[in-house]
Amino acid sequence: MYKLLLVEDDLDYGMVIQQYLTICGFEVQWFTTPEQVIDTITQKQFDLAILDIMLPQKDGFTLSKEIHAIAPTLPFLFLTAKNQNIDRLMGLKLGADDYISKTCDPEELKLRIENILKRTATSKIEHYQLGSYTFNPIQLKLTHPTETIRLTERERDLLLLLITSNGQIISREEILQKLWPSADYFNGRSLDVFITRLRKYFQHDDSISIISLRGIGFEIHLSLR
Repeated sequence: MYKLLLVEDDLDYGMVIQQYLTICGFEVQWFTTPEQVIDTITQKQFDLAILDIMLPQKDGFTLSKEIHAIAPTLPFLFLTAKNQNIDRLMGLKLGADDYISKTCDPEELKLRIENILKRTATSKIEHYQLGSYTFNPIQLKLTHPTETIRLTERERDLLLLLITSNGQIISREEILQKLWPSADYFNGRSLDVFITRLRKYFQHDDSISIISLRGIGFEIHLSLR
């Protein structure tokens, strides 16, 4: 059972979220103020933290920094009642795995949580066999019998995102939201550069291809073993 840390000061909303996620099979420990969170983090291991941005005494951004100092691998997402782009950008810069409005449907929140947990579990896998290549996300290595390529963290994260899409199309917007601090024109061009790099890395195996769907996104065709 996945263990979730919820920090939300709105009693009605917090209760709804805790009860819904509990029904969905999660173990949810809910705090209405951030004071006890740090002590709990040091004593108990969680799989994901859900943080409201507007908290009493200490905002969610500050709390996320303190949590990260203690549990640097703990994924988290921000909840907010506001719809301001500056909040979203700040959250992504702090390393948030997702960002969602409180007005969202609880089912959408559950799905986003499941996607984060899936990506987190995937990133802990020691290696993937992609055709004639071996991909080690932990060591940032892509190895072929003829060469070993050292990946950057963003190349690693992009390749993982493509792999975990399970052969489905993944939109440009989703990739930019998860891997870049903002989805502007220049970062969109940067994404194209990274896609070109990955294609070049897989040049020794014709069974692996990253397909661009103009104006939509990307999908990867490969042999996973």
